[in-house]
Amino acid sequence: MTAESNPASVPASSGTVTTAVPARLDRLPWSRWHWMIVIGLGTVWILDGLEVTIVGNMAGRLAEEGSGLPITSAQVTGVAAALYVAGACSGALFFGWLTDRYGRKKLFMVTLAVYLAATALTALSFETWWFFLFRFLTGFGIGGEYAAINSAIDELIPSTYRGRVDLIINGSYWLGAIGGALLSIVMLDTDIFAINVGWRLSFALGVVLGLVILLVRRHVPESPRWQFIHGRGEEADALVSSVEQEIEREHGRPLPPPAGEITIHQRKSIGFGLIAKTVFRSYPRRAVLGLSLFIGQAFLYNAITFGFGAILTTFFDVPTDRTGYYFAVIAAGNFIGPLLLGKLFDTVGRRIMISSTYILSGVLLFGTAWLFGQGSLTASTLTACWCVVLFFASAGASSAYLTVSEIFPMETRAMAIAFFYAIGTAAGGISGPLIFASLTESGVVSDTVLAFQIGAGLMCAAGIVAAFLAVKAERRSLEDIAEPLSVARGTSSPGSSSAGGGSPEKPVPS
Repeated sequence: MTAESNPASVPASSGTVTTAVPARLDRLPWSRWHWMIVIGLGTVWILDGLEVTIVGNMAGRLAEEGSGLPITSAQVTGVAAALYVAGACSGALFFGWLTDRYGRKKLFMVTLAVYLAATALTALSFETWWFFLFRFLTGFGIGGEYAAINSAIDELIPSTYRGRVDLIINGSYWLGAIGGALLSIVMLDTDIFAINVGWRLSFALGVVLGLVILLVRRHVPESPRWQFIHGRGEEADALVSSVEQEIEREHGRPLPPPAGEITIHQRKSIGFGLIAKTVFRSYPRRAVLGLSLFIGQAFLYNAITFGFGAILTTFFDVPTDRTGYYFAVIAAGNFIGPLLLGKLFDTVGRRIMISSTYILSGVLLFGTAWLFGQGSLTASTLTACWCVVLFFASAGASSAYLTVSEIFPMETRAMAIAFFYAIGTAAGGISGPLIFASLTESGVVSDTVLAFQIGAGLMCAAGIVAAFLAVKAERRSLEDIAEPLSVARGTSSPGSSSAGGGSPEKPVPS
C-alpha cells in the first residue's frame, strides 16, 4: 500500500491532528467488513420488532384469565406500550450523551445488555407492576441502541452506500415483526403451550437470539471518526489501515487515494450546552426538519399500527390467535419498502425521496380511512391497504433516523439522534397509544377513522416540511454535510468542494 493511499494521522500542532480517516473510510468499496458491521449492529432491530409485535399480538391472550397476569388488553396496548416508549426516550437521551462522551462501541455493548436483561425479566412477570417496570427498562435499553448504533453505522459505512444501508437496517425491524407475528400464532395455540407459558417463552427466545447478536457484535470496532477527535488518532489510523489492507486483499487491487484531509482540535468530551447551542442556534432549519419527521412517523407507527390487532378483533371478528397472519403481511410491506426504495435515497436524492414517501403514505392513509368509514373494507382488504401505505411510510420513517444522524456535526451525532428520537417519539409514541387505544377499541367506526386521519395528516405535514428543508446529503462525506465543531479553521473537510450544506445556518457565538 502506498503512502499516498494510506496517509497517517499526523499531529499538526499540540492538541491538533491532521487526518484523512474520513476520506479513507468513504472511498472504501463494499466488502465483507461492511457486512460484519451490518450484521453486528443492524440485527438488533430485528429483536426489537420481534418483541414489540409479540406484545401487541398477545394483548388479548395476556388479558385472559389464567395467563398469569392480572392485566387488561387496553393496559397492554395502552399503558405498557406508552411505558415502553417512555423508557426508549429516556434511554436514548441518557445513553446518547454517554455515546458521544465514551464512544460508540462501549455503549452499543452496554445498551444491548440492558435490553436483554430487561426482556428476560419481563418473561418472569407475575404482577402488572412488574410487567410495566420491565417494559419501561426494555425500552430504556432499545432507546440507547438507537443512538449508539445509528451514529456508529453512519460513521463506518461509505458515503456512497450510507443512505440505503441506514434505511434497510432501520427497516429490518419489520423482519422481526414478521417473525413475532408468526411466532405469536404458535405461542398462542393452547394445544401446544399452556395459556400462562407461551408468552413467557416468546420473550425467552428473544433473549437467546440477542445473546447470539452480542457475540457477533464484539467484533465490531469503535468508530475511527470518534477516535481521532477524542485524542486517539493513532488507534483510528491503525484501525483504518488494517481495514484497507483486508479490503485490498479481498478485491485484489489497490485502493484509490483519499479525497482530502481535515485538521481538528482533539478534545476528550463535548459539553451538553455546546451541543444544544449547535443544534438549535447553528442549524435551526435542520432542527425543525428532524422534529417534523420524527413526530410524523411516530404517530403513524406507535399510535396506529400497534393497535392493528385490536382493530381486526373489534371490527372484523378475527380470532386473537389469527391476527398474527395479518400483521405478518403488513410487516412484509414495511420491510420491502426500504429494501426496494433505499437505493433511490442515494441516487435520486434525499429531498425528493423523503418528502414523496411521507406525503404519498399520508395520502394513501387518508384513502384507507375513507374506505374504512364507508364500510367497504374486510380484514383482508384493510390489510392490503395498510401494506401499500406502509411500503412508502416505512422508507420515510427510516429516513428520519438517517436524516438526524448525518445533518449535524460529528461531536453531537449520538445526542442529536437521541434528542429528536425522544421528542418526536414522546409526542407520538407516548400520547399516541394512550389516545388511540381507546379510539381503536371503542367499536365506533368514526373513532378509528379519526385515528387514521390524525396519523395521515401528520405524515403529510412532515413531508411538506421535508420538501422545503431536507438537506442534500446523498453521496457526501459527513464532514462536508456538517463541519465538525473541532475543526481547525482554515482547513478543508473531505469533499468540501461540494457547494452548501457544510456550514452552519448561522454562526455560533464563541
